[in-house]
Amino acid sequence: MANIFSPPVPKSIHESNRPQHISWGSLPGSSSALAIASAAQSELRPIVVITPDSPSAMRLEQEIRFFLKTSDGEHQHVPVGLFPDWETLPYDQFSPHQDIVSQRLETLYDLTTQRRGIYIMPVNTVMQRLAPVTYLAQYLLFLEVGQTLDISEFRRKLENAGYLHVSQVMNHSEFSVRGSIIDLYPMGSEQPFRIDLFDDEIDSISYFNTSDQRSGDKVQHIRLLPAREFPTDEAARKLFRSNFLNQFDENNAKESVFYQITKGTMPGGAEYYLPLFFNDTSTIFDYFHDNTLTMVHGNVFERCERFWADVNHRYDQYRFNQARPLLKPEQLYLDSTQVFARLKERARIDITSELLEKKAGRYNFNVSKVDNIALNSQAKVPYQALDSFIKTQSASSRIVFCAETQGRQENLMGLLKKTPFSPTLLSAFANYSQAESLCSITVGRVEDSFSIQQTKSDSVIFVTETQLLGHQITQRRRRDKRQATDESAIIRNLAELSTGQPVVHIEHGVGRYLGLETLDAGGVTTEFVAIEYGKGAKLYVPVSSLHFISRYSGGDPDTAPLHLLGNDTWNKAKEKAAKKVRDVAAELLNVYAKRAAKPGFAHDIVWDDYKKFADSFPFPETPDQEQAINAVLNDMGMPSAMDRLVCGDVGFGKTEVAMRAAFIAANAGKQVSILVPTTLLAQQHFENFVDRFADWPFNIQVLSRFVSAKDQRAVLEGVKSGHVDIVVGTHKLIQNDVKFADLGLVIIDEEHRFGVRQKDKFKALRADVDILTLTATPIPRTLNMAMSGMRDLSIIATPPAKRLPIKTFVQKRNHETIREAVMREILRGGQVYFLHNDVATIENTMQELTDIIPEARIAIGHGQMRERELEQVMDDFYHQRYNVLLCTTIIETGIDVPSANTIIMDRADHLGLAQLHQLRGRVGRSHHQAYAYLLTPHPRRMTKDSIKRLEAIASLEDLGAGFALATHDLEIRGAGELLGDGQSGQIATVGYSLYMDMLDKAVKAIKNGKEPDFNIEISDKTDIELRIPALLPDTYIGDVNLRLSIYKRLASCGDQHEIDELQVELIDRFGLLPEAAKHLFIVTQLKLLAQTIGIKKIEANAKGGLVEFYQDANIDPSFLIKLIQQHPQDYKFDGPTRLKVMIESKTAQGRVDWVEQLVMSFFEMGKALQ
Repeated sequence: MANIFSPPVPKSIHESNRPQHISWGSLPGSSSALAIASAAQSELRPIVVITPDSPSAMRLEQEIRFFLKTSDGEHQHVPVGLFPDWETLPYDQFSPHQDIVSQRLETLYDLTTQRRGIYIMPVNTVMQRLAPVTYLAQYLLFLEVGQTLDISEFRRKLENAGYLHVSQVMNHSEFSVRGSIIDLYPMGSEQPFRIDLFDDEIDSISYFNTSDQRSGDKVQHIRLLPAREFPTDEAARKLFRSNFLNQFDENNAKESVFYQITKGTMPGGAEYYLPLFFNDTSTIFDYFHDNTLTMVHGNVFERCERFWADVNHRYDQYRFNQARPLLKPEQLYLDSTQVFARLKERARIDITSELLEKKAGRYNFNVSKVDNIALNSQAKVPYQALDSFIKTQSASSRIVFCAETQGRQENLMGLLKKTPFSPTLLSAFANYSQAESLCSITVGRVEDSFSIQQTKSDSVIFVTETQLLGHQITQRRRRDKRQATDESAIIRNLAELSTGQPVVHIEHGVGRYLGLETLDAGGVTTEFVAIEYGKGAKLYVPVSSLHFISRYSGGDPDTAPLHLLGNDTWNKAKEKAAKKVRDVAAELLNVYAKRAAKPGFAHDIVWDDYKKFADSFPFPETPDQEQAINAVLNDMGMPSAMDRLVCGDVGFGKTEVAMRAAFIAANAGKQVSILVPTTLLAQQHFENFVDRFADWPFNIQVLSRFVSAKDQRAVLEGVKSGHVDIVVGTHKLIQNDVKFADLGLVIIDEEHRFGVRQKDKFKALRADVDILTLTATPIPRTLNMAMSGMRDLSIIATPPAKRLPIKTFVQKRNHETIREAVMREILRGGQVYFLHNDVATIENTMQELTDIIPEARIAIGHGQMRERELEQVMDDFYHQRYNVLLCTTIIETGIDVPSANTIIMDRADHLGLAQLHQLRGRVGRSHHQAYAYLLTPHPRRMTKDSIKRLEAIASLEDLGAGFALATHDLEIRGAGELLGDGQSGQIATVGYSLYMDMLDKAVKAIKNGKEPDFNIEISDKTDIELRIPALLPDTYIGDVNLRLSIYKRLASCGDQHEIDELQVELIDRFGLLPEAAKHLFIVTQLKLLAQTIGIKKIEANAKGGLVEFYQDANIDPSFLIKLIQQHPQDYKFDGPTRLKVMIESKTAQGRVDWVEQLVMSFFEMGKALQ
């Protein structure tokens, strides 16, 4: 028997005349990864491992990395790389994601340069024809600090290499040039770079963060790979043109591939024309070093044949499209005979789990499979199965347990402590023989267990957590260094303004935004926002007064009012709204007062226990999640009742926030009630809670259709007596017969699914129970309440690392689209939801799908099925026994299947906006590209609102779009009622933001016992006119929307610190501030100071100027008199509230200086004593 720790390998080409082939047998489960890792440690030549498909390649990569790890956490100097699949179908009209192309180019580059390493690739990528080996070297660029760089030449080189010029760099293969700063995201790089030039020399190169665009650590040099797997420069396009015309007819229709590529735009799926960009192509075998050792893992031959048949089938299906004529399969791929002919040219090892018959060159290992060892917590001896398996092995076998994460390791150690197999910690599998005791535990993501029986010192049983606990564990995510989201900023600057959108000016009412215009006003260049009002009248608002303008959101933008300048309609509308606001504010305060008068319960937080519970969370928290958790901890520790809305997109980790809250309440001896809208979600939450609270002595129960009547009675009894600590349930929980012994916290999940009556039921609890509401798309009314401060709001908008946005398509229903969408997902090993929301016709749809896609394994799931049956279907789908689930909207709430990455919605026009978003969020929960297809009938059969909804969902593909969608919903449906009826009308007339401002003012005034005064909206603002250019020049920030949002942020800065922060950010992102931008910052700083004193207006010109105060200005009159007495030539009074200044200053700087000195002297010495 061969030794798995030093397995036999074929001789290298130098040692034997012809390539040697050997086979390894009897390597079940994950033991093959250990054999490959062991071989790699003693081999100096590169090793290429070919697997049957992508999932097995990814799994193997993880497992090999685990077995190579040494005690100090390093991988034993053997790089492990994956040459990934494009994740598109042959002849697809999609291009692969840039991150995938980046990883492929990186691997190809390593293959051409590196001698040693393990390269894993699925067989369908081995079959692809690739760019010639010389291609990478031809387009490779190196940059280092101190190098001279001609910007225009460098830009040309980048564009030739396929990089895309954008205004803000977010993804691989993008760059942007702003003055002397170049931002660049090279292929094959983990992070983007910012290059700072001094004249034409590279002064510094540093990493930067795409989410906030701020710079990070410095580096000395970078390597740039081309942006695509084929060239896109002029010469390559010429070659493409002539090669294309040799094979096909010319087609100059605008949508044809020929026309688009010739003109320099690369359509989706241009990769499938790769051979036309070169005179000849290479294969992956041409990139291998002569001495490369290849390993064939599993049944590659059969998969190769199947893929080749699929390519030919798709070729026959799509070849007749005139606009996209297809290259023959043999031009793009090698067939199976060619692949195996090329494999024979090299030293090769075939790896199988079967036992091989004894022949020369065939080696079996003494490794056996480990089965049926799961712990059974119900049994009298939970570890019985494990114990009996170990007794069948040799006596001195060591046992290594493997957990997925640090948190799970703690959990597993806790479970094993109660058995004879209590383990000690092990830093890496390689050191198992030095472990202090026979049982040890380590951390790593390995799928299957195995047992090695060799010499006495080399016998080990490797047991994975997956098999020990009998279920899959979640994926690991990397810790996040991103900034948390600022709730108010999202609301203030929700969507970039597009021309023609309604905006509200506090003084003049609702008009339409026309764009930014630079005008010359009295010899000074300033930028203005142009707004059009009724009868074509235009209003120009200087950018320094942007805080008077807000985006109108309070109904359908098409029906937003358009006011006339100079008449009193707007003032009347404002007054009417103001009256209403007064009543709403009074009612709001009534709610506050009740809450404050009847204090809730201040939960006593035992920090040691809490920390222990928090540490068992298997993922790192995202910054927003952490912020939400801290806010909840803070609320629960306060004596007043909590009422918080956590708004986080689907799959961004809201449930963990709820679990932390539940833990604190239960630990303080209070009962927790978790309310969910569907039976399925109740079941899933119940299982998750039981899992997560496994180490704690809390009694957790569930009330739903899945529970028998007898058990329900027992649960209700337990709730009443206080024996049940945490109860999860559907609407049954709010029936009158449910009585709690000591309820401390109510968690409402998917809040948008409950009706008003049920919510009123919670309102009765509101005054004295902590309430935590979770939702991805709050209904307009909830959002309205949260924004008006009636409820606290936490937003979780940072996605878990490596999550890609979901590609969304709105298409007319046809069989081809359905087949293509399903096949794309099935072929990469994924699963599909097909949503058909009509139980009556669901069987017919099943038949239709079976006819269109005979390859698919389809299951049906809907709410009218018997409980057990539905549970079984869901379980089977989760464990991938089916790959298509035909279902109703029952899956809308919280079913989590990471391998399901395509959803197809039939008759999407019948679904609401929040529903569409929730359903779309069922996919895209891993780092694969996810797709959502919204199938619709003919446009004439859809209503205007449904077309608008579909447009909104298709346009918002970003991660974290749920919150923005809710505000779109606010626009499509109106704001809904806060505390009674009749108020959405007011919001529609004055616009949402202004309404909220007025409400905020009213609440503050009534709190202080004053009558709210809405006539002073603008009066507390200061107007400063220094007759100097104060703007962000378009040469500094070219993008209009970006300029507008920065103007708005500057106008909204509340103190000096915020202004400084913004200034640092601008210099970091766009380079040093030009003179006009410096003036803009100075004017904003002066405004803030002048506002606190009560100055209404400051004017300055070459001959002097004027300072005007409000009647109630915070200024000491004696200070002004003293000032005039000391400097009569410079200052004099001009009326009761005006001070005239007679200081001459020809330059802009001179003017800025005297205004600054004067305002500072008022601020420091002239303030009236309060």
